[in-house]
Amino acid sequence: MAQNVEHIKPYQQQGSKTEQVRDMFDSIAPAYDFMNRAMTLGIDRWWRRVAVRRVRRHLTSVSSPQLLDVATGTGDFALQLHASLAGARVRGIDLSQGMLDVARRKVADRGLEDQIVFEQGDCLDLPYDNGTFDAVTVAFGVRNFEHLDRGYSQMHRVLRPGGMLCVLELSTPQNRLIHWFYDLYTLHIIPWAGSLKSGDKSAYRYLPQSIAAVPQGQAMLALMREAGFTQCQARTLTLGTCTVYTGVKP
Repeated sequence: MAQNVEHIKPYQQQGSKTEQVRDMFDSIAPAYDFMNRAMTLGIDRWWRRVAVRRVRRHLTSVSSPQLLDVATGTGDFALQLHASLAGARVRGIDLSQGMLDVARRKVADRGLEDQIVFEQGDCLDLPYDNGTFDAVTVAFGVRNFEHLDRGYSQMHRVLRPGGMLCVLELSTPQNRLIHWFYDLYTLHIIPWAGSLKSGDKSAYRYLPQSIAAVPQGQAMLALMREAGFTQCQARTLTLGTCTVYTGVKP
């Protein structure tokens, strides 16, 4: 299943998945936050709060934790992490300069430039030393990795022993009736609305395709364990439409 999602690309053209994902997010960056709220009816904020609480509980004994938010996008998760963990210093990394421009404006508006730093870079080749961070997070991003195993390996590498990985990812509900309505919404309504707002219909067709193909539940936990994580757990949210995965570097 991991291979399937690695080969799903936003556009039917030449170029690696990494390049196409970067171009896609550059294209939709101005509309991304609006569409995120609209697609999830604002529930994405609660999903992030659930994930942040898990990170906070794990780091209760760590003062001034060093955090990395991978595939940080427009910075919402990085901002929530900073607000919830006292003394936290947060780095966010993303392929898309367009998304990072939005994230930096948010941080500048709050006067947090010295506490939250955003960098453009490849999540499959993180430019940080081994054992740099107390926690690594990624929200709605792993399905965009061209190589899931490499992404998990890199996040494991930059964590300190005892550090936590927290992955928040969209998932497909198992209940048949809910799944029918979910497919109607994601396969038809979202691409139509996304094309109206962003002008990029392909991006919002890619969304449900990548959600359906990304490893879920035990399959995702198996990838985390293969990368070296222990204490791996999954919690489904909102009728199975989102899952929070956690693991610890021993």
